[in-house]
Amino acid sequence: MIQTLFETPSSYSPTDTQMAAPVPRVEAVLFDFSNTLYRMIGLETWLRRVGAASGRLPVLEEPGAMAEISRQLRSAFRLPSVVALQEGRDLSPQRHRRAMHGWWEQVDFLRGAEEAAYRELTTADAWAPYPDTEQVLRALRDRGLRIAIVSDFAWDLRTHLAHYGIDALVDSCVISYEQGREKPDPQLFLKACADLGADPRATLMVGDNPVRDGGASACGLRTYILPAEDRTGDRGLADVLRLVT
Repeated sequence: MIQTLFETPSSYSPTDTQMAAPVPRVEAVLFDFSNTLYRMIGLETWLRRVGAASGRLPVLEEPGAMAEISRQLRSAFRLPSVVALQEGRDLSPQRHRRAMHGWWEQVDFLRGAEEAAYRELTTADAWAPYPDTEQVLRALRDRGLRIAIVSDFAWDLRTHLAHYGIDALVDSCVISYEQGREKPDPQLFLKACADLGADPRATLMVGDNPVRDGGASACGLRTYILPAEDRTGDRGLADVLRLVT
């Protein structure tokens, strides 16, 4: 990991000279984690793991069971009580667990198996990199760029990086539950820049949420927002390489 080279700034105010000078070339790239570099395993795979861990696997073999569970999950997530629990859920592991339990207890299959479901959500291989994640990160490193992850996440995502050998390609992780802040709080982006020793104006933020990840533009970073698609193939990260040439 790269050692912090200067204190995390409390605000970003470029000088008149910086504003008049050419825009600097990109020297560092920040990535969102979920649905940008990694995605959760598919719903059916997760449910089968939960079923195996809780002794409920036979339920999933009943006709229409998967479709009904999926329907209940979508419906429950819109309940006002469940929506309220999601607010600030990534600020701590406790808040996140409470938010997930409050959602899953509304679903017949998951009610009473919330802890098993949570273990299967957070296990190291429950989140996997997109097919193009490693090759793009490695190409950026080969070009001498520094890399950090800035993520709203409620547990240590480094376990998922290490499981797939991606950790060696990432210099720093700024995670909401460790900082007590969620995106688009500028301090998360500015801390990542500070950790990398990178000028925010020479840093690119890549994510999939125009509000949370796009907030990086408010503190001097360039931003690239991927389509919010449930991709299972390449994420389209190769475009990032064209933005840093």
